[in-house]
Formats: sequence, C-alpha cells, structure tokens
Amino acid sequence: MANDQLIRISLAEQALELLEDGIVQRRYAVSTALNGPGECSGSGCTPRGWHEIHAKIGADAAADTVFVGREPTGEIYSDALARQQPDRDWILTRILWLSGLEPGVNQDDQVDTLSRYIYLHGCPDSTPMGAPGSHGCVRLRNTDVIELFERVAAGTRVWIQKGPFDAESPRSALM
Repeated sequence: MANDQLIRISLAEQALELLEDGIVQRRYAVSTALNGPGECSGSGCTPRGWHEIHAKIGADAAADTVFVGREPTGEIYSDALARQQPDRDWILTRILWLSGLEPGVNQDDQVDTLSRYIYLHGCPDSTPMGAPGSHGCVRLRNTDVIELFERVAAGTRVWIQKGPFDAESPRSALM
C-alpha cells in the first residue's frame, strides 16, 4: 500500500479512482445513490466531501458473502437467493465503512456519514454499474471491491464529488 493514497468518487461519472502519490492507479465503475447527492440522515443520498475509511470488514470472506449489519449472514449470494428476496439491498463480499471528516457537512448530527452506515461495498454482478441505483452507498463489482480492499488501509482519505473529475478537485486543506 502506498503512503499517499486517495480514493475519489465522481457522482456525475459514476466512477471511483484510486490515486497513489497523485497518480491514478485504478478506475472502477460504481453505482451511487438513486436519490443523488445529499448528506441528511434518511435521505437515501450519497454524501459528498471528505471522508476516510473508518473500518475494513470482510477480509477473509468468500466472494458473494452476504452481510447484514456488517456481519456475514452465512449466506452466499445466488440467483436463487435473489429470487427468494427480490427487494433486498445486497451488501456483498467486502465493506469499506466511511466516516465523514467535515463537521456540519458529513459529520455530526443529522449529516453523519458513519452513523448513516455509508459503505463502499460489493453487489450482485447483475447490478448495473455506471448508473445511480443504491440507497446511499457506493456499489462496486465484487472483483473490484476485493482489489480495492486489498490495496487500501483504514484511514485512507475518500473524496466524493458531485461533478466530473476534471471539473472539481479535492480541497487540499484536508489532504
């Protein structure tokens, strides 16, 4: 793992980039909130601004392991399981739990990313990427979340922006 890592996410591009020493190392298609950007509890929106990885969950879990409340349920996702529970919001494989770093923006009170349980997590391979669809989290393909999980540490900074990567850059004050 590089010492100078940054994950940046563009809601407009529905993409996540992993930068090491300021250079893009990986780019993944993602699916963020169907309800768009927003920080309020209960909004179903993806929070913007500076975050960090609070916890890494599922290091030894098999691909497609189902999580509820950040705990493996003992289930492995399958088409049959999906047919039995068609409305379930599937959190699979790995979880990178985010914590907001900006008081009043994404930290504290009704805008707290951590207490909203906002994650970067795996999802069924049939889930469309590159288009909003989540309940607030950032969904990735299972192979992508495994690769990202292995490359980053707890404490890695995460910048989530509304616009495209070339239109906004992270505010350097918190880097």
